[in-house]
Amino acid sequence: MAFNEVEANSFHWLVDMLESVEVGLVVLDLDFRVQAWNGFMENHSGITASKIRDKVIFDAFPDIPKAWLARKVDAVALLNTRAFTSWEQRPYLFKFRNTRPITGTEEFMFQNLTISPLSGTTGQVEKVCLMVYDVTDIASSKRALERANEQLAKLSMTDRLTGLLNRGTWENLVDAEYERFRRYGQATSLVMFDIDHFKKVNDSYGHLAGDEVIKHTAAVTKGNLRQSDTSGRYGGEEFGIILPETDAEGARIICERIRESIAQSVVETSVAPIQYTISMGIAQLTEAPENYMQWMQLADEALYAAKEGGRNRVMLSGK
Repeated sequence: MAFNEVEANSFHWLVDMLESVEVGLVVLDLDFRVQAWNGFMENHSGITASKIRDKVIFDAFPDIPKAWLARKVDAVALLNTRAFTSWEQRPYLFKFRNTRPITGTEEFMFQNLTISPLSGTTGQVEKVCLMVYDVTDIASSKRALERANEQLAKLSMTDRLTGLLNRGTWENLVDAEYERFRRYGQATSLVMFDIDHFKKVNDSYGHLAGDEVIKHTAAVTKGNLRQSDTSGRYGGEEFGIILPETDAEGARIICERIRESIAQSVVETSVAPIQYTISMGIAQLTEAPENYMQWMQLADEALYAAKEGGRNRVMLSGK
């Protein structure tokens, strides 16, 4: 076999490999005109190599971040060294739809990108090669794991029945609010409240109906609070609310709104419609409590006074 024939065969094998490899290969000159476009790019873009050749890549793909890619290519050409970008830094360069059935939950293909310099006979960089790797499987798995971890973290902080913060998490925030008051002295109030005669609800209608009443209480509470307020389920039928930058009168207005909403509503359960009321105690923080637990005790005492006063009412600490 003649030497030229060997060279021709080698070139044929090389071209065949570049066309069939599962990596996108794009060669650009330094004016960003496409010089080479392999089968991977044809398959995922729907644009043939002959159609895109000598076209500016930004004209063919307006979604590509022009300034970002230009900086990358300029650095590669100037330093004559490769650059690499992962999907975590930029999810994709080419907005290709995801075609993998295993990772069908992802709308677009996640990509890693390598930009390599291509030198001419003079040793000067004349072109760059973009190597586009489909890493959708890896990205999808990692994103799913991150979502699962976020969900687990959320579950560890919230009450499963109501979605409110659980007792431990909420108490930590009470402590943090207490320390914030000690530092800045801004008005802040704490509310403790519970469902009146809740044992009778459970005894009369069953625990499932009781759970519906608890969930309704949580929903009404959240619906009447501001974004800065924090509610939690303290235990059983008892709840708490932190009201930052709110004095006792402001807290009373918020609590009356919650109390009235609950008193006027009906919980439709599978057993029977249930009407119920709540009692609420408010303690505006002052310099007197030595720690957050004493502050909570003041709110609890106000709640007890509301119970003693006939229930279905809001009481202020010290009143």
